Amino acid sequence: MSSMNQHISLKQKQELALKPKMLQSLKMLALPILELESYIRQELQSNPLLELREEKEDDDLQETSSDQSAPESNTELEDVDTQEEVSEALTEARQLTDILDQWNEYHSNSGYQRSEGEKDHGESLIRYEENSKETFLEQLYPLDLPEPEIEFITEIVDSCDVYGFLTPDYDLHAVAHRYRVSGRRADELHEIVLQMSPKGITARSISECLFAQLSEEQSKNPIIRGMVCEHFDNLIHRRYQKIASHFSVSEDTIMTYREQISKLDPKPGLRILSSNAAYVYPDVTLKLVDGEYVVVINDHITPNIIISPRYRKMINKGYFDRQTVSYVRERINSAKFLIKSIYMRMRTLEQVSLSIVKHQHDFFYNGTGIMLPLTYSVIAQDIGKSESTISRVVKHKYAETPYGIFAFKAFFTSTAGRDDNFEDISRQKAKSCIIRLIEAENKKKPLSDQKLVEILKSEGLNISRRIINKYRDELGILNSRLRQQ
Repeated sequence: MSSMNQHISLKQKQELALKPKMLQSLKMLALPILELESYIRQELQSNPLLELREEKEDDDLQETSSDQSAPESNTELEDVDTQEEVSEALTEARQLTDILDQWNEYHSNSGYQRSEGEKDHGESLIRYEENSKETFLEQLYPLDLPEPEIEFITEIVDSCDVYGFLTPDYDLHAVAHRYRVSGRRADELHEIVLQMSPKGITARSISECLFAQLSEEQSKNPIIRGMVCEHFDNLIHRRYQKIASHFSVSEDTIMTYREQISKLDPKPGLRILSSNAAYVYPDVTLKLVDGEYVVVINDHITPNIIISPRYRKMINKGYFDRQTVSYVRERINSAKFLIKSIYMRMRTLEQVSLSIVKHQHDFFYNGTGIMLPLTYSVIAQDIGKSESTISRVVKHKYAETPYGIFAFKAFFTSTAGRDDNFEDISRQKAKSCIIRLIEAENKKKPLSDQKLVEILKSEGLNISRRIINKYRDELGILNSRLRQQ
């Protein structure tokens, strides 16, 4: 007769669970200003205790301010506990009023007040063209890869054609060697890029591109896998009977799998080209005042949040039952958290903006147009936040500067090479040097890309010929033969 043994054991498990309020706060941090204002309006609709101040409400506020006396006992309360809850609700409501007053004062002191001639949203919208390739590369940030690996990935993505393909003979290992990345790791990183959305970017053939887009179930199917890989030439030339014969299945089966493969994207690169120019509104304005930059947060809606005069009168006069008291207190706490989340978003935006100004000193103070290499981790360490927080702040937000309006992520640049002191050179600096040399060249004997490499090296900047060629193309500058006059 077998015996059954029972064991009781304790297992410690560590989990990170985000509460709904925390998720709300993180969501607000990631929203650009116009979407934030829309979100706040939706929140106000669900919280009748709050509303936006209108001009006609100024009289109402004066009227309700005279009601800040003890509640009138016009209605008999249920019991002593309810009376205490009413008293607490009154205290919390007055605290919320103080918070909103401090909120308005904060905006006033931080430069929120606009002059009469200042433009509103509609007049301030500008056209901005954003490069979706940078958005594609943002998927790497949660992986916390070392800088050389990110640089390696950036180079292979930059080396793709408009359809997202590397040339069939592209030597991944040779490129990886320049960044001190091993061949094995280069293959692993390449596989990571192939699986980023949209899948298939950096493939060296259509077959490799489509294989990267197969679902896990499809990739385990030997027939689908074979059609995409070994028999792809037969597939594109419609030799379905030959494929069916090889796998000993009917032609109808091959046609079914062909239908699945036809839904894959053979040109994923077209989805990460520069998007069409869109209208944007800057989230912050960076102004140079008395030799120092100040940050103005461009949110024109939040200073106008007030407690509804109707609810304020009701609270002050004490017209409550237990259920109403509970509801009002819940709405007050929700309002407090909303204001706190908005403030934290503003404060984080301000900290990130000032940190960017500090790390891009030449760009902002000297007007050089050159940005130094900068990563999220540098800003995160500087202001004591996580890289994920910086990523949320930077995403889809824009800053107005004395030199124009820039996407926040434009201030984060990777390297184009190194100088004689082994310091990184930013792409902006490399491009600026290329423009300078070409503008000063002898038009009868224009500088070749190799000559540009040699001149820059003599100036202490080590930039490869391939990078020179790439940046010259991005700048719309013809090669030396076509520039000759």
